Amino acid sequence: MTKAMTRRRLIKLTAAFAASSAVPHNVQAQAYPNRIIRLIAPFPAGGGTDSAARIIAAGLSELLGQQVVVDNRPGAGSNIGAEAAARAAPDGYTLLLGAPTLAINRFLYASLNYDSVADLAPVSLLCRFPNILAVPVSSPLTSVRSFIDYARANPGKLTYSSPGIGTTPHLSGELFKRMAGIELVHVPYRGAGAGAITDTIAGRVDSAINTTGSLLQTVRSGQLRGLAVTTLKRFPTAPELPTIAESGVPGFDVSRSRPGSSHSASLSKARHPKGSQRCFGPKSTSGARSSRPRGSAQAIEQEKHHGIKTIGRLRLWRHPLRVQR
Repeated sequence: MTKAMTRRRLIKLTAAFAASSAVPHNVQAQAYPNRIIRLIAPFPAGGGTDSAARIIAAGLSELLGQQVVVDNRPGAGSNIGAEAAARAAPDGYTLLLGAPTLAINRFLYASLNYDSVADLAPVSLLCRFPNILAVPVSSPLTSVRSFIDYARANPGKLTYSSPGIGTTPHLSGELFKRMAGIELVHVPYRGAGAGAITDTIAGRVDSAINTTGSLLQTVRSGQLRGLAVTTLKRFPTAPELPTIAESGVPGFDVSRSRPGSSHSASLSKARHPKGSQRCFGPKSTSGARSSRPRGSAQAIEQEKHHGIKTIGRLRLWRHPLRVQR
């Protein structure tokens, strides 16, 4: 992954988090933390979001001297976990490890039981990474070009798995279909660790589109064949993988603030007093560099902006706010 997503980088970020005042001042006055902190991961165990959450939780537990536990709340394209965080008391003891779905689900689902803007406050942007298109090692498809050729000759026969409806790998797959002019059958799962990868390895699904955090090690271990990454340029941590754009779909780019970048942002339930979210300054005492809450909020807004465009292009609207731009 990029520098922002290495294990060492995430541990440094936890140090920055612990050194910050990301919780209300009145809570700090009560010797925060004085009980277990819950970090909600809105996807099942075994995927990239879960892995990042466990690294962060372990680092925070050591630095704060208080246990930070990962609470996996998978389902509904991360909506179940996000709603659990939104309904929690705004006391600094519930955090959410979010994803681009937090910004774009309101435009995909007919109704939600939470408001990601009003009910959640951004803390910091943690990482950005692309998605990977992979196939079983037994598959005769060895490149994006052969994948497209086969799909065009056999419309609707190839399947692809994703960690769920509305997730960024799902939107990446739908955009790939549209730009490549092919028909694929989407097979959604409840997260990467809920069978999406194992079923692809076993050949029960023809391909998988998932995050780098979920697929890269599986590809490098030889259990899956990686065909391409979704960024416009090759991903520095996996330069051996070509891009979809260079492999037959010019201009295909799911990266940075576009939907599918699969960056994770940590958010906490909030209406904190002024100045209580001085988390992740430009350079913390730990030496880690990351975004301020404002930077995280801007990243979420960018995800929403690009998500609206992509969802509209793919005609996936489900929300009455579909006319907003």
